[in-house]
Amino acid sequence: MPIPLPTDIPATVQRALAEDVGGGDLTAALIPAVTQAHGRVISREDAVLCGIAWFDEVFRQLDDRIRIHWQAHDGERVHRDQVLCRLQGAARGLLTGERTALNFLQTLSATATAARVCADAVLGTRAVILDTRKTLPGLRTAQKYAVRCGGASNHRMGLHDGILIKENHIMAAGGIRAALAAAQRQSAKVPVEVEVENIEELREALAAGVTMLLLDNFDLHRLREAVHLTAGRAKLEASGGIDMAQLRAVAETGVDYISVGALTKHVRAVDLSLRFEMQGDQSPIPA
Repeated sequence: MPIPLPTDIPATVQRALAEDVGGGDLTAALIPAVTQAHGRVISREDAVLCGIAWFDEVFRQLDDRIRIHWQAHDGERVHRDQVLCRLQGAARGLLTGERTALNFLQTLSATATAARVCADAVLGTRAVILDTRKTLPGLRTAQKYAVRCGGASNHRMGLHDGILIKENHIMAAGGIRAALAAAQRQSAKVPVEVEVENIEELREALAAGVTMLLLDNFDLHRLREAVHLTAGRAKLEASGGIDMAQLRAVAETGVDYISVGALTKHVRAVDLSLRFEMQGDQSPIPA
């Protein structure tokens, strides 16, 4: 089933173009307006592709006569030196949109690639990889989409669609029970999750009827103990500095979820390039 695209793509692209183009592309203006060009985007490394809709929207907003023919799809594994798409249109528009379009594509492909690595690491266990709210400002919906393209899942989108009672909330509210009572009075039709930092807090949360628990910085021994004590009464999410070397071991403790902030926070852009083609290298692009 196709992953739904965010609805804010045009607005996100508009903001990105505004910061890059400003009052006009002074360098592209050196090229005659009638000059046509062909180009292709090439991956310089193995990755999981993501961001096609953002890439296309960049050129649609600049010059909707530019044609783009994709040879790969979002969520697809691509390889070093693979041609991802071909472009044809006014050279000015291609040159102006190049960096913004690639910025989206390389950043979202980075998140999708990281998500795929993590999802593959826990295959065969019950654990599901989740993202967090540690996203790049302005790219929340885009990165959440990329996580799904990589085979992982989304936690809450923001502060508005889920209650996650963390250490500071518990302290400010006067304890786990007080925070839960406030959540119940709010009557919001959203999931409620409570963060616990030790086994004693876990016991308290279970006694209070919590059905979703975030286990903050639990080591493997304590994760296994938490799974045993919970005995299916609540869903358990392992969180806190979990890296690739630990993922499999954490998943094998029996937790339900593992949240990985690095999916969206520690982004290393995929190496992509857009190159114009010489006349003899050009292939016709479908209309």
